[in-house]
Amino acid sequence: MRAARRAATIMPMAVKSKEIRFPVSVEWRQGRTVAVHVPGKPELEVATPPEFWSEADPTVWSPEDAFGAAAAACLAVTILGRAEREQLPLLGLLVEAHGIVGRRPDGRFGFMRIEQHVEIATTPTEEARAHALVEAAEQGCLVAVSLDLPIETTVDVKVAAAR
Repeated sequence: MRAARRAATIMPMAVKSKEIRFPVSVEWRQGRTVAVHVPGKPELEVATPPEFWSEADPTVWSPEDAFGAAAAACLAVTILGRAEREQLPLLGLLVEAHGIVGRRPDGRFGFMRIEQHVEIATTPTEEARAHALVEAAEQGCLVAVSLDLPIETTVDVKVAAAR
């Protein structure tokens, strides 16, 4: 028993890493609508989606919208950062995502997977490098690696003349 306790005490120190906090507060407004606050950023109104409540305002973001957006936006900014560091000529980028909700294998209702499609435009000689960059970005996206569900990504590399 003593050895197990000692190992538990030592292990966190052995794998200690930098922690970064992203503070968010959520405040009830009215009905099924809340305001999401992040210090120094504009407020985001969020509500139950129409898929789950017929009286919902379809123009207001839902938690489910934000979930899919977090994965897609993370992939997009990771691609942008890598393209800048690797000096890949980037002429266009679009990431579309669909969060698929249904009955999971564990019997709970929730997100089963995220399907993403990346359309990236570069110069004619950089097609292979652009495709490899997107694949590497998938592995480095903080949101994606934090999720316990499959993320299926397809990539379409477009070739365009440099502007």
